[in-house]
Amino acid sequence: MKPVMLPVLARAPGLLLLAAAIASFSLPARAEVPTVRIQAQMVAPSIAAEATIEAVRQSTLAAQMPGRILELGVDAGDRVERGQVLVRIDPAEAAAAVAAAEAGIAQAQTVLGNARLEYERARKLVAQKFLSQSALDGARTQYEAAEAQLGAARAQRAQAGTVQGYATVTSPLTGLVAVRHIEAGEMAQPGRSLLTVYDPAQMRAVADLAPQRLAELGGGTLRASVELPASGRTIEAASVTVLPTADARTHTVRVRVDLPAGLADVLPGSFARVRLHGEAAPARAAQPVVIPAVSVLRRGELTAVYVADGHGGFGLRQIRLGRTQQGGDAVEVLSGLRGDETLALDPVQAGIQARAGSAAR
Repeated sequence: MKPVMLPVLARAPGLLLLAAAIASFSLPARAEVPTVRIQAQMVAPSIAAEATIEAVRQSTLAAQMPGRILELGVDAGDRVERGQVLVRIDPAEAAAAVAAAEAGIAQAQTVLGNARLEYERARKLVAQKFLSQSALDGARTQYEAAEAQLGAARAQRAQAGTVQGYATVTSPLTGLVAVRHIEAGEMAQPGRSLLTVYDPAQMRAVADLAPQRLAELGGGTLRASVELPASGRTIEAASVTVLPTADARTHTVRVRVDLPAGLADVLPGSFARVRLHGEAAPARAAQPVVIPAVSVLRRGELTAVYVADGHGGFGLRQIRLGRTQQGGDAVEVLSGLRGDETLALDPVQAGIQARAGSAAR
């Protein structure tokens, strides 16, 4: 058999370059998977509820006397100062009542003067034995009645003057006009709304909750955060107040969550989401396990995490989740973890490494 001669690689420059390239090629380093060490911890109970923003100081001004609107100096959105004149109502009817009351005072004063003279004359005649005691008593009664009539006339004058003062409506606070309920030239009647003003410096969120949900927070001091979807902001509340009464129709309890003073672009009537936090549970033998939400892998009905095996790899472990904590960044684990494991924060990358390790074995 004729021997087969193999070419010498050392004399093939092209093959030498290929061999050098193969020799210099190496697989990329395995990406490091970020991990976190978890442990059992005390968890503060929390609940979320829809709420509405409202002003702490808000007033709806109503007419206190009838009359035509002569002047309406502000509109919705205008800024007003405390004591500023907002509405003027025609005071003609009130002025007529004042004039009538003043005439009544003059008449009562005249009657009182005559009654005083008659009483003094009767006293002198009784002293001279020209008039009986009963006649003196009658004169005194007339005098006292005239005094009472004068007092009533003066009170009527004061009442008419007060009503006349209702013709000018001023702002009870410094703030903004929210709503104008009437137009210039319309007739105002007692009780009819004119303007609504509010102070934008202090706002709060109000939510109505069932007593059973509030009971989940325990009986300690409550904390809260308010999410404003319109602006994407989340604000820590200054204080939380639970009103001590329930609505008879809805059987819910109102919760007031005060926002920090001086917030901008927070409008009354806008939607908000309130998250209430109770006090952490006291120490006990078995504390709940809380893990970062990003470490949870969800595939259909499977809920699991990748747990480090201590040898550079990861193993998939199924878990059962409880309530969401810390505004959605963490979640409570009811079963599947002891609380001393190291979890992968990137379950997708950890799964790739786990499958690569299984294939290598």
